[in-house]
Amino acid sequence: MAPISRPYTFMARNQRDPLFKQRHFDDAIIPLCVRWYVSYKLSYRDLAEMMLERGLQMAPSTINRWVQHYIPEFEKRWNRFSRPVGTSWCVDETYVNIKGVWHYIYRAVDKRGHTIDFYLSKTRGIAAAQAFFRKVLATHSGHGPLKVTLDGHQPSHRALRLLRRAHATWRRVKVRSCKYLNNIIEQDHRAIKTKCRAMKSFESFDTAATTIAGMELAHRIRKRQFTGLDRDRSRPINLKLPFCLDGFGKGFNHVSANPHSGD
Repeated sequence: MAPISRPYTFMARNQRDPLFKQRHFDDAIIPLCVRWYVSYKLSYRDLAEMMLERGLQMAPSTINRWVQHYIPEFEKRWNRFSRPVGTSWCVDETYVNIKGVWHYIYRAVDKRGHTIDFYLSKTRGIAAAQAFFRKVLATHSGHGPLKVTLDGHQPSHRALRLLRRAHATWRRVKVRSCKYLNNIIEQDHRAIKTKCRAMKSFESFDTAATTIAGMELAHRIRKRQFTGLDRDRSRPINLKLPFCLDGFGKGFNHVSANPHSGD
């Protein structure tokens, strides 16, 4: 690959996405580094060396700042085009190391394996489970599930029973507990845990939350959970589709005005 000799090879200054205004590097470079970091088992030093081979010199800490700064905005832009999820959910917890202390990631997928949401918590009790279920309900505009499959961890069952008293949506939910039914989410944990394991340990809770949000976003893109992406997983994803969606969803050539139409 030919080296990139100048920061603005790809895009003129007057054509820049406002999100990258006054940034030294090109609009294509920043989302590329962020996407590679949250999609593959790469360290910041690995990415800095890969960019150096392409003629771009940057510090690993620079890529770290990009990840922490841009992931929330990328997530917000992609979520406008998210496809609706199913009504049968599988909920489970996994763990991640933050500065030498184990923390817990509550995750939920539907029966097709589509990611619903996640929640990073310092504890694994009733309050953490309630916070996760409230977050999921708020994310999906109050449209809750009809069935929820849990493992044998009793605080999660207790949290749902308490939520039934506070919100009518949870009163009609059928709660099941079967380890075989939960195999879907146990397998789905791998995509997140393998990347977290490669990172050894996060330095702070906020850093971990933002980075894991980026991993979940990349995982949802891989599972074609957004309008404009081909549902057929046997076909490769168009890698020319910008991770930042050109700021206004212009990366999709055939997204309708209503992102949920036709689903």
